[in-house]
Formats: sequence, C-alpha cells, structure tokens
Amino acid sequence: MEISAKQVKELRDRTGIGMMECKKALSESDGDIEKAIELLRKKGMAKAAKKSGRDVNEGVIQAYIHQGNKIGVLIEVNCETDFVSNNSDFKNFVNDVCMQIAASNPMAIDRDGIPEEVLEKEKEIFRAQGANEGKPAEIVEKIMVGRIEKFYAQSCLLEQEFVKETSKTIKEYLNETIMKIGENISIKRFTRYELGE
Repeated sequence: MEISAKQVKELRDRTGIGMMECKKALSESDGDIEKAIELLRKKGMAKAAKKSGRDVNEGVIQAYIHQGNKIGVLIEVNCETDFVSNNSDFKNFVNDVCMQIAASNPMAIDRDGIPEEVLEKEKEIFRAQGANEGKPAEIVEKIMVGRIEKFYAQSCLLEQEFVKETSKTIKEYLNETIMKIGENISIKRFTRYELGE
C-alpha cells in the first residue's frame, strides 16, 4: 500500500515520533492511523525497556504550585544528558507529572515505595471487609488481591491514570516520552505539600 506524506505528517503530529518510524508503522498497519499509533506505543514500550538500564545522571528539580496556591509539588526527574533536560518534551513531561501529583496525591512512585506496614494494614482491612460480607475464606483472599491491585493503581504514581489523558497510565506516558526523546528518564523522588496538612 502506498503511504502518503499527509498520512505520515498526521501520525507524526499526533505522536511526535520521527518520520521514518511513522512511515514504517503506517506500512505495517496498512495505512490505518489508529493501528499505527497502537503499534508505535507497543514498540515504544519495548524500546523504553531497553533504555531503562542506562544511567541517568542529569535532569531537573522542578517546583509546581497548583492554582489557588494551596498545593505545591517538588520533583526530581533524571535523564541521561543535560541536552535532554532542556528539551521541551522532557520539560512538558516533568510539568505534567507535577500536575498529576498535585491532582492525584500518590503515596509513592511505584509499588516498591509503598511501606510494608501500610500494605499489610490495607490487606487486613480488605480481608475484614470480605469477611463482613459473609464470603468464604478463599473468596475473601481473591477479593483482597483485587482490591490491593486497585490500591496500587490509586497510590503508585506510575500506575495512576494520567489525568490529562486517562486512556494511559503515567508509566505509559513515561515510556512514550523515552521513545520520543531517545533517552532513559527516571522519576527519582517527589514531595507534595498541601496547605494545612
């Protein structure tokens, strides 16, 4: 199938990915833009996984104050080179993650950051809820596992739905950004402040 320059441009505008990658994805998806986007996202996850082992010694510390001056976020996001730390895609990513933290109040970056005692307390609560509903022990355990997964999705930054585009998680957005800029990126740490807390 012949892929037009217009199709390539549209895909590039929508994804921010290079022309050759866009043309290749369109060829593989028979010119279907939506399928090409899905294909690029899948490839991006694989490429991002390869880059994730590379050292990240540059980056930024950014402050964000939410409208109304009642919530503030301080974040450190690392990348491989100082060139990328000045890149507009990288800066947009950092800003978006700050807004995400302000809006969604995650407890940690990922599952490893959730304190063990907090996790055990949640499991205990979910088991008690299942038992109070009169469910058998094996069903209570399954209910607890399902509710813990939801707890992670709410409490871990990387597993949260991206507030600006709920069809993807922050982890997917991170991987897309890694693919777009061609360097590993790591969210190192953050602190969220709320007036009166």
